[in-house]
Amino acid sequence: MYLIKNPWWLTKMYPSLTWRMPAEENDIFLTFDDGPHPTITPFVLDALETYNAKATFFCIGKNVEANQPVFHRILNEGHAIGNHTFNHFNGWKTDDKTYFDDVAKAKAIINSKLFRPPYGRISRFQIQQLSKLFNIIMWDVLSGDFDTTLSPEQCLKNVIANTRPGSIIVFHDSEKAFERLKHALPGALKHFSNQGYNYRTITR
Repeated sequence: MYLIKNPWWLTKMYPSLTWRMPAEENDIFLTFDDGPHPTITPFVLDALETYNAKATFFCIGKNVEANQPVFHRILNEGHAIGNHTFNHFNGWKTDDKTYFDDVAKAKAIINSKLFRPPYGRISRFQIQQLSKLFNIIMWDVLSGDFDTTLSPEQCLKNVIANTRPGSIIVFHDSEKAFERLKHALPGALKHFSNQGYNYRTITR
């Protein structure tokens, strides 16, 4: 089970996590999890470039190692990066030492103060410890592109219906998500550009 739009009470339970960004004018914050991927991430970068949009990529360490040219393209084109662990571990299902070691391994090759827990699953103790090193970035809008039961059009509707100034929106540059991403991302970029929104990176 997952929520497309996070309810207010969830954000109040974990106030040290970043769920939204301060909204200036019509700023929104596109984020992409699970890359870099050798073909899907370039698709994302090309789509962003078409609309002069910047985004934040929460990268898996092992994918960074395997796709260095794509990772450097993300940086060279002015996007932000964040740590998404090295092996995409679920914090609820991983012992703390293994989890922290995995985050540290990713940190060695992903130079960022931003961290996003895979699946959004992280314990209070893990939050307490990782907050000493990172700003833990969550979200307030999920596209649902990872959900193979959703149509591409529904993913687009999820984003358009729930995004407001300051929203942090999650897409995935992954093979599992691509069938929905390749429709939802260009559609969202076209919609929000026509509405006068600005695409900002998360930098701290």
